Amino acid sequence: MQVTLQTFIIVCPLIFLAGFIDSIAGGGGLISLPAYLFAGFPVHFAYGTNKFSSAIGTVFSTYRFIKNKQYHMKTAAYSVISALIGSYLGARAALMLSDIYLQYCLIVLLPIIAIFLLTRRNFGEKNNEEIQLSDKKIIILSILSGLIIGAYDGFFGPGTGTFLILTYTGLMGFSMTMAAGNAKLVNLASNIAALFTFLAGGKIMFLVGIPAAFFGILGHWIGSGLALKNGSKIIKPVLVVVFILLFVKIGMDLFN
Repeated sequence: MQVTLQTFIIVCPLIFLAGFIDSIAGGGGLISLPAYLFAGFPVHFAYGTNKFSSAIGTVFSTYRFIKNKQYHMKTAAYSVISALIGSYLGARAALMLSDIYLQYCLIVLLPIIAIFLLTRRNFGEKNNEEIQLSDKKIIILSILSGLIIGAYDGFFGPGTGTFLILTYTGLMGFSMTMAAGNAKLVNLASNIAALFTFLAGGKIMFLVGIPAAFFGILGHWIGSGLALKNGSKIIKPVLVVVFILLFVKIGMDLFN
């Protein structure tokens, strides 16, 4: 494809927005991948270049969460390992099964989750001291959440980080800020694994991907700063925005 000034005008601002949203609540791929496709990238180059810019941006937001100690290493480590296995299994399943049934389920579930978040005022505002999990339960929940959400990522994909945040918050009692830090660690691992695949296949357009990555870094840096400073006050509404974007995307896929 021919790269023009219009290519950068389309891609770079949208990658900034995607990085901003992704660093707070996940789901940035709902904006960044369509940006590359809208700019005229062939599908495989859109996926590869998107993975390149998003992986680099994720490094910076993950660093900020780690620096501020907003992560739980034990749960993140087990989730990373099991998510990589789940993603592989999900990708294998995607080759054999249609994702239409999963889309129908999400169309029903997404509004319910969004309403739950909007009506639970104190949900995810702080670590729940009443939830005292044993090491065994932490390991089991981390492995199961990584496997299931990793399989979702491999099978379908959009909103993986968002569902990780909800799992860490709802099942393990973490604050949304710490849950977001954990989700960044898991996402970073899966992004790097996928990035090497696209690098090996030569499916990254660095001429656009490198400047887009700088815009992604800026979005991730600003967004993660706001998430660390404001916690659930900003993460909850951005989560709802991501659910709306995902709902619209699935609806368009189903009815087109």
